[in-house]
Amino acid sequence: MQEVEADCYWCLTNLLAGIQDHYTSDQPGVQRMVMRLEELVTRIDNDLSQHLSNMGIAFVQFAFKWMNCLLLREFSLTPCIERLWDTYLADDLPLDVFHVYVCAAFLCQFSYKLRTLSEFEDLFAFLQTMPTKSWSVVEIEILVSQAYVLSTLFQGSDAHLANTK
Repeated sequence: MQEVEADCYWCLTNLLAGIQDHYTSDQPGVQRMVMRLEELVTRIDNDLSQHLSNMGIAFVQFAFKWMNCLLLREFSLTPCIERLWDTYLADDLPLDVFHVYVCAAFLCQFSYKLRTLSEFEDLFAFLQTMPTKSWSVVEIEILVSQAYVLSTLFQGSDAHLANTK
């Protein structure tokens, strides 16, 4: 029993270590993640980024919740969140880094649909309640795979995310 307790303690410590500044005054960690998400999405799906901007939607309006709640509100706890968080605990990248790639992959999954929405209210409502009720481990594994590809392409290559405007 002590080994299980030690493993649980290590997992929680590892998870929380990378996100301490998410839950302090002004939540600077969450703000940094939202900014990195916007930079990444602009780089990988500029049409979507431009559409959101043209519609008056700032990334902080929808992504703050994703960063703050670690996508807990977007997916069912079992089995989706279990599978996603298992990856967070097992991955070499810190949680606050890999989670941005997961969120970018998640947003880009719905790029076409989001770009067809031409009313602010419809677009904002869609972003607040993404259609993931029917998602299973299969979709989460695809999402994690896409996030891994993005992290492989962009992590450590800050020039790829440099603003080119």
